[in-house]
Amino acid sequence: MNRTQKEVEIQKLGKQFSEAKAFLFSGYRGLKVQAITTLRGQLRKERVGLKVVKNRLVKRVLAERGLNDLEQFLDGPTALAWAESDPVSAAKVLVEFAKENESLVLRGGWLEGKTITLKDIETLAKLPSREVLLAKALGSMQAPATNFARVLAAVPKALVTALNAIKEKKA
Repeated sequence: MNRTQKEVEIQKLGKQFSEAKAFLFSGYRGLKVQAITTLRGQLRKERVGLKVVKNRLVKRVLAERGLNDLEQFLDGPTALAWAESDPVSAAKVLVEFAKENESLVLRGGWLEGKTITLKDIETLAKLPSREVLLAKALGSMQAPATNFARVLAAVPKALVTALNAIKEKKA
């Protein structure tokens, strides 16, 4: 890789770092190409990118962005996964894949301005997906409105029932 290619790669990495909500570092020593391709496919379905990176180039990008504390995750061959929308899905896929493939070792990462550890990634992977959380929130918001509508409908129904009872009593 010549100097021009390195500069282009640094610009691409910088763009990914600025657009991502989260990025996760992992080691892949001993992982076969077919397994990495499978992982990329699984991540792509969740709209998450994965790239094998040169540590020296990533260190330059981190230094430019003031994220020097993330250099601790750059030891040996490094794969970088980034999520632009849902960081939970990235964590879920990586944790599940790491369970099946011991050669993939999660190291840590960055989530919306904060450094996260392996334990944090595992906790993140246990969370429900964004869609499930949105559905639960919507259900919680609809419940009071539904209950209120039932109460309002019950008042006229009770009145009609009472009037019918009076009518039958007089008849």
